[in-house]
Amino acid sequence: MSDGSTAPVSLGTIDTSPAGGRPKILLGDLTGDGRMELLFVQSDDINATYDPHQVHSLTAIDLDGTVRWQVGEPDPKGGGHGADFPAQIWDIDGDGRNEVVCVMDDRFRVLDGRTGELEREHELPNPDAHDCIVPANLTGGDDYRGDVILKDRYSQVWAMDEDFDLLWTHEGNTGHYPWAYDFDGDGRDEVMAGYDFLESDGTKRWSCEDIDEHADCIWVTDLNGDGEPQIAIGEGGLYVYDQHGDEHWRHRDPREVQHIAPGNYRRDVSGLQIAGLDRIVRGSRDRTGRDGIFLVDRDGNSLCKENRDPGGWVTIIEPMTGWDDGDLDYILAWRRGGGTNPTLYDGHLDPVVTFPVDGYLVHGDLLGTGTEQVVILEEDEDTAHVFGNEELSLEVPTDGTPLEQPKRLATSTLYPGGQLPLDHLSETQSRSQ
Repeated sequence: MSDGSTAPVSLGTIDTSPAGGRPKILLGDLTGDGRMELLFVQSDDINATYDPHQVHSLTAIDLDGTVRWQVGEPDPKGGGHGADFPAQIWDIDGDGRNEVVCVMDDRFRVLDGRTGELEREHELPNPDAHDCIVPANLTGGDDYRGDVILKDRYSQVWAMDEDFDLLWTHEGNTGHYPWAYDFDGDGRDEVMAGYDFLESDGTKRWSCEDIDEHADCIWVTDLNGDGEPQIAIGEGGLYVYDQHGDEHWRHRDPREVQHIAPGNYRRDVSGLQIAGLDRIVRGSRDRTGRDGIFLVDRDGNSLCKENRDPGGWVTIIEPMTGWDDGDLDYILAWRRGGGTNPTLYDGHLDPVVTFPVDGYLVHGDLLGTGTEQVVILEEDEDTAHVFGNEELSLEVPTDGTPLEQPKRLATSTLYPGGQLPLDHLSETQSRSQ
């Protein structure tokens, strides 16, 4: 290819027409056979600027293209994609099997991942408490995420225990997707809800200062190698704090940091780096928007930035840590617009892998092999394409060991945040040894 990138290996295609129009995809081992399924989630057709979505239909399809189950009647057109859909896949009851958790018809529902049958349902704590679903362990005890955090679009969160009884609620500038993480090692998650750091009981410990807009994305990792987690927040700029509320640095060069992606992208720079997506010019009906990826080091110093021409302005970026067995991560960028297909970039923002189709994208270790595959929904063709770094059979593994649901896939969001292990730098470096 002229840009120096390579093509991935096509592993198969799946007919998605039974799922209706404009679904989002969740990944998870729903059947417990050692292979992930695709869960296609349709939302209601609303303007989600201030009102949260609900789920309209769910369709589980395996990698052979077989429809495993369906709940709701799919809409041929489908709803909007302007915000999160309240649906997740994770083992909410700790029985070793994944459930599907969603909000449909103003009810919080838990479905059997194998069949789609309703296991239980609850009233919402508030009519607007369904902008997203955040798994958490707020009450301690068994090491599984049986508690739930819900939120409205921008101002309030509700924490529910495993019986869906209200633990606490918090009002503030909540951002898009709160992040639950056990910062102090006491077996219970604290919560970064927008700019407010909350104890597991909902008590506010500290808040970020002098930031005006809402938090677009939140990441937790050890950037500087001191063994302690730092909190990186993307908004009008890029901000990094420690768990005690001390601000380490701010990077204010970008106009609007819509997404960030920490990772080990370069060998010539100490510590981890953070890639960011700057919405340089927001698009509208009468003009073309433009965005660009940038990269900073662990201290917020600029390393490089992208100048796109032609451009688009709704790119999503994420770190890709398992595409191959190399000792560096990649920056995965998709929904690029401007005629640019989903691409993996290196730490100099040069394309490494370019995918041959465009569309909604998810990625995960579909068969427990230790590497990740990419699934792209080419919506106009009602087709999901599966790609990998090398040839791989998509058949059910012979041992049939159920796959655990990674936290990243259990916390699916349109505004990718997340966490990297505190030893992520040494883990990636050890791959080359």
